[in-house]
Amino acid sequence: MARHMPGIDLHTHSNRSDGTFEPAEIVRRAVERDLEVVALTDHDTTGGLEEAIETGRELGIEVVPGVEFSAEYEHTSVHVLCYFMDVGNAEFQAELTRLRDDRFRRGEMMVEKLKGLGLPISFERVREIASGGNIVRPHVAQAMVEAGVVDSEKEAFDLYIADGGPAHVSKHALDPVDAVGLVLDAGGICVLAHPGMWGAQTSVPEELIERMAGAGMQGLEVDHTDHAPDERAHYRALADRLGLIATGGSDCHGDRYDPIRLGTSVCDPRSYAALRELAGA
Repeated sequence: MARHMPGIDLHTHSNRSDGTFEPAEIVRRAVERDLEVVALTDHDTTGGLEEAIETGRELGIEVVPGVEFSAEYEHTSVHVLCYFMDVGNAEFQAELTRLRDDRFRRGEMMVEKLKGLGLPISFERVREIASGGNIVRPHVAQAMVEAGVVDSEKEAFDLYIADGGPAHVSKHALDPVDAVGLVLDAGGICVLAHPGMWGAQTSVPEELIERMAGAGMQGLEVDHTDHAPDERAHYRALADRLGLIATGGSDCHGDRYDPIRLGTSVCDPRSYAALRELAGA
C-alpha cells in the first residue's frame, strides 16, 4: 500500500490582503481538500493569523504563521515569504505598518491617476472592497471592473496599473536583501516567492537570488501554480546549487483570479520538515 503523503500548501492569501476568503474559510477549505498543513501568507500583514490558527486547532490542521513581504529591485516588485517568525517582534511589525500605510496612500494616488485619465473610479469604493484590510492593487482593479472601464482585473493590470503602467504608483518596499535580514532578525524562515514571476520580465534575476541566499535566505518557492514544469526543474536545480530548500504553494487568492487554487501546488513533505527543523518548530 502506498504511503500517504501529507498535502502542504505554504502560500495562501485571505481577505486581510488580496484574497477573497476569511482566514477561517481558507483553513476550512484546506481541510476539505485533504491538506494537513496550510500557511497563511497575506501581503504585509499578520492580521489574519490568530483567526486562522484558532480554526486550525479546532479542525485539526496545522496552520503555519506567515506573511508575504513587499520588496523591490530595479523598480520592480519582489515578494519575500516569511514563516514561523516572532509575530510580536517590534521591528518586524513596524515595517509591516509602514508598508500598509504606504499601500493606503498608494491606492489613493492610483485612483487620482485613473481619474486624470478620465476613468470614473472612486477611492471610497476601493476602501469598501478592501473591507478594512490592506489596500492592494487587485482592489483597485475590482473597482475598475465594477465601473465598467475594463472587462477584467487582468485587463486593469495590463492596461493601467501594472508596474510601469499609466496609473502605476511605486510603493515603499524593502530591498530584498534587507528583507532577508528583517525576517531572520524576527526569528523567521525566509523564502523567495515565485521566482519565475517578476513584473514584465520572465524571472527574478539570478544574481539577486544568489545575493539573497548569501544573506541567509533559506528557501526558494519552486513548486508554484504559475511555474511551468521546465521552470520548476530549473529552480529546483538552482535551489540545490545554492543550498536552498525547495518549497511549494498554490498562491491561492480565494476565487479572485481563477478557479480556487488551494492545494493545486504543494510543498514536498521533506522540504517542509527541513523548514520546521530550521525554525525549531
